[in-house]
Amino acid sequence: MIIQKATVHHLPSITAIYNHAIEHSVATFDTELKTIDDRKTWLDEHGDNYPVLVALINDEVAGWASLSKWSPRAAYNGTVEISIYFAAQSQGKGYGNGLMKALLEAGKKAGLHTIIARISEGNEVSIYLHKKYGFVPTGTLKEVGYKFNRYVDVHMMQLML
Repeated sequence: MIIQKATVHHLPSITAIYNHAIEHSVATFDTELKTIDDRKTWLDEHGDNYPVLVALINDEVAGWASLSKWSPRAAYNGTVEISIYFAAQSQGKGYGNGLMKALLEAGKKAGLHTIIARISEGNEVSIYLHKKYGFVPTGTLKEVGYKFNRYVDVHMMQLML
């Protein structure tokens, strides 16, 4: 697996992976599919201080991860939200470890202070991965998302860099 900074070249794969999550899971509460142009704007908004990485297997994007602004308010500048997604065929193979480790290092290098994870109920694999890298539970938001005709809880986790 090769991990590198995401570029516009990776956007078709990033978009496909994310759209699959939108259509088939509660890993994201987005309900509208994204276009490559949407993802280009998203990537441009990240800049150097908010890393976006891709995991490549045989030169194909197997997954991606990002650290995104938590809030536009200046006092939150050192606080970010983590996202990590893998293509369906790449899930459950241990690739998340390498991508998580690289993303946390990139966050430290960028001078970020704390990372917030919002993980929807039932995503025990994601909770396990985050705990493995030092994230601690900070609470559960009950029934804050509505997707696939049901309300979904969100588990909050945090890591101080």
